[in-house]
This record gives sequence, C-alpha cells and structure tokens, in this order.
Amino acid sequence: MIAITSLLDKTHSDKVTELTENLEEKFGLTAVKATPYPHLTLLTAEVPDMEELKQYLELTCFEAPDFTIRTTGLGIFPGPQPVVYIPVLRTPPLNQLHAKLHADISEMSSEMGLYYNPNMWLPHITLALGDTTPEMLGPLLSYLCNYNFNWEITLDNITILQKSGDYFLKEEEFRFGRRELIS
Repeated sequence: MIAITSLLDKTHSDKVTELTENLEEKFGLTAVKATPYPHLTLLTAEVPDMEELKQYLELTCFEAPDFTIRTTGLGIFPGPQPVVYIPVLRTPPLNQLHAKLHADISEMSSEMGLYYNPNMWLPHITLALGDTTPEMLGPLLSYLCNYNFNWEITLDNITILQKSGDYFLKEEEFRFGRRELIS
C-alpha cells in the first residue's frame, strides 16, 4: 500500500516535528516517526502501475492551485493504542481534491484504504500512534492543551509515500500548478 499525501508547509512541518520530538522526550513516543514527514494523508491504495499513477498525479497537480486548510483542536481515534491527532476542517477545495483523487485512483487501484472513502474520511495530522496507551492519554492531552492548534496551512503538493522497511518514505512529490518533479 502506498499513501497519497500532502506534505505540510515548512512552518507547520517544523511545528509538528517539534511537537513529536517533545512527545518523544516527555512520553517516550516514537512510532509516529515511521513517517518522517509531517503530512495530511489523502488516501491509501494498492496501485499496480506506478507510472500511470505518477503521470496522473503530475497532470492533476499541474491543473491544481495551492489552497489553504485549517486545523483546530485535538482528536483521538480510540483503541488499545489510541491515535492522537490535529483535526483538519473539511472545506470545498479540500473535499474537491480528495473526491477527485479517490474516484480517479480507485480506477487504477486493486485496493483502496477503507477509511479514506469520501464518506468516512476524517482528515488529520497525526501526533502520536502505535506506541500510545489509554492510560497515557490524560497526561498526554494535558501536555498538548498548552498548544494552540488553530492553524492555516497552505497545501501546494501531492506526495507519494511508500513503505520501505519500518518507514514510509517519499517516493515522489508533485507541486501544484507546475510541471516539475521534486525528488
């Protein structure tokens, strides 16, 4: 499975990186670093023909303008290893991009990630996952309540992240409104 994402702008990438480093120092949380780039996941998919996908993303990005997303508050996906995240508000530009990507990429995929269906998708920026416990949520949330998560972030790319060993690493990055490939 690959992840189709948008990497955060430098300002917010630095903020998320600082937060995850603080969570490592205070709570020993490191699993989120399996994806070393702060990002918004648009969908996950199993795509047999990566060249077809890359051509599609290049064209899609060439036609797409940069746009702003907004975040607010904190969220939790419950379970034995709860996920702590910053919710991203769904706006018409974000919904339109997501719906287009989901519809088009599902045509070239053998499998799509269930939680990225447009009717179920909860866009978010992950702060902790995989090595959390319900017992640590109280202190963790108390700590995170010291921060303001009302952010405006400019999205200007679509980036393919591919699993490589224990990590999800950048395969290719495509910039909105330009026909250049960032490696």
